[in-house]
Amino acid sequence: MPKPSRLRGRPKSVIDKTEQNTVQALDRALGLLKLLAQSTGLTLSELAEQSALPIATVFRALVTLQAHGMVEVEDPGQVWHIGPGTFRAGSAFLKRTKITERARAPMEALRDSTGETVSLAIESKAEVLFLSQVESPADLRALFPPGSTGLMHLCAPGKALLAWYPAEKRAQILQAKGMPRATSLSLSSPESLARDLERSRERGFAIDDQERAEGMRGVAAPIFDAFGEAVAAIAIAGPTFRMGLSDATRFGALVRAAADHITEATGGEQP
Repeated sequence: MPKPSRLRGRPKSVIDKTEQNTVQALDRALGLLKLLAQSTGLTLSELAEQSALPIATVFRALVTLQAHGMVEVEDPGQVWHIGPGTFRAGSAFLKRTKITERARAPMEALRDSTGETVSLAIESKAEVLFLSQVESPADLRALFPPGSTGLMHLCAPGKALLAWYPAEKRAQILQAKGMPRATSLSLSSPESLARDLERSRERGFAIDDQERAEGMRGVAAPIFDAFGEAVAAIAIAGPTFRMGLSDATRFGALVRAAADHITEATGGEQP
């Protein structure tokens, strides 16, 4: 069957004099960027429909963003996409801290010694935000693309951070996001999570035992800043047929050592 035609549209005039508030204009432009970031490309009409903005307003914002390389338009079809300028701006976030740079070598060494994918993550807006990864060479492997996010109680890096967070901060995160299940093994109550986090602190690393995805396990340990506060986590993850629970425990010591190395390399202190 032929695909239904996509809505298209151009404004009657590119001059929209009703848009006088520059702060509002910026807010709208950033909203359009978020919509494009979550899609594989949208037409002008689709962006107007999803943003509930007039086509003329959307077009003017897109042209402005295009001039800065933040978006680009693809022919045929006039489909708008995220541009390279957005990538460059986003990459600047990683330069805010030495962690990403200093973690690369330990991450590669950890990948080589375990054969599994290694990731680096922080907490952002009560979720895990993955900053970088070093992929396993195996055909079947875990993937954590930079920029992807996840609920903290479901994954090893999130639990590694939660385990070393103050109780008040931990409670705020759980209240903001709740504890939905992803699998039958997901921890879904504050009490069960508290027991798990206590075990994580005792052994020095957290384990995700198929709690985020069936058939996948992960191990993570926190990285600390100069004040002894957990600011990031390094993790490995792989399929359960390669990473049994005994392997996860054994790998935990390697992950803990890598996290300690990064803490020291970035001027951090153990709590």
